[in-house]
Amino acid sequence: MKVACVGGGPGSLYFSILMKRVDPSHDITVYERNPVNSTYGWGVTFGDELLSYLHVADPESARAISESLVSWDSWVTHVHDRATVTEQAEEGFGISRHRLLAILAERARALGVRVEFQREIAGEAELADADLVVAGDGVNSVLRERHADHFGTEVTVERNTYIWLGTTKVFDSFIFAFVETDHGWLWCYGYRFSEDRSTCVIECSPATWRGLGLDQTNETDSLALLEKLFADILDGHPLIGRSQADGSAHWLNFRTLTNRRWYHDNLVLLGDAAHTTHFSIGAGTALALEDAAFLVNALHGDPRLQPALARYERQRRSAIRKLQRAARYSAQWYENLPRYIDLPPLELIALQARRESALLAHVPPRLYYRMGQTIESLYGCRHWLGSKLGRTRHAD
Repeated sequence: MKVACVGGGPGSLYFSILMKRVDPSHDITVYERNPVNSTYGWGVTFGDELLSYLHVADPESARAISESLVSWDSWVTHVHDRATVTEQAEEGFGISRHRLLAILAERARALGVRVEFQREIAGEAELADADLVVAGDGVNSVLRERHADHFGTEVTVERNTYIWLGTTKVFDSFIFAFVETDHGWLWCYGYRFSEDRSTCVIECSPATWRGLGLDQTNETDSLALLEKLFADILDGHPLIGRSQADGSAHWLNFRTLTNRRWYHDNLVLLGDAAHTTHFSIGAGTALALEDAAFLVNALHGDPRLQPALARYERQRRSAIRKLQRAARYSAQWYENLPRYIDLPPLELIALQARRESALLAHVPPRLYYRMGQTIESLYGCRHWLGSKLGRTRHAD
């Protein structure tokens, strides 16, 4: 099979690796429009379950990834001027997005995949000789948008604003920090991804963003203000932004994307081109890698292309539906932070851990907390308020 993968992210690269492992005769090219090492983002998170799966799917790339991981086994929550709470948790892992992509690209090339950087593909006509075109070109997928009506693409723009930053502060734990200002609350998700860098994702409501003037300030001034607000966790270390040609800060509103269909003729969607989940549960990279594995299994389970793509669409849409729903509830919890922020710190943290619950938004927060305490006391359900799985999925 001749395969063209458009977009050089983790999903496309991992798909090319697994396809070559199953059948080295596949002719596969990955096209990435940006230069090498120009990826956005800072760190990517992994859990034990994903790592175990990667070791089964392709042990060689999994070993290289494991050797580059840093880890943490606790969660620290700061509620400004009120409390700092530390919790033990299952081990979490971080890796530089640059390093992850370099590992996957190197492994793909070693298996015979061609990886072409600075090569933009505007439409399938440029790939007319390909038996299969994999659109792994992200939430703004050009190939998907050419057939948006067929795919049934729907995009919901979330209310809060956020900015994805790095820092030279190396966090020993996964950090949540809530900071109050005269214009409302901001909060930070922080985790290390290398021996000398960490990720900081900072989020706030539109009213807080505008009230602090962050909608008007350039990146330099924005970072200076954020460094001051989060001084307690940064310990004097700087925040690092993304260079913008006009000097503006890269504030965003998260876009939740769904598609009714995932394939059209020989074009199939993968990763963020097919679906997105809010960064507060940190599942984006994991889902893209799982998409790749499902697609390879479907293609090699049925030699007929259309039935294979239909199977992939059916299985993956079903597999991620629950997680997409949980991500929406998680985003809504942060959008409604004033409902919870004045709770005692331990109650706030417990309900933050259960933010993926459909029930939480409809029950008074303190009553919901007491319900959990009662169930825990009666049945010994120690993790009712804090699913370990939920606590190990965060911004990536």
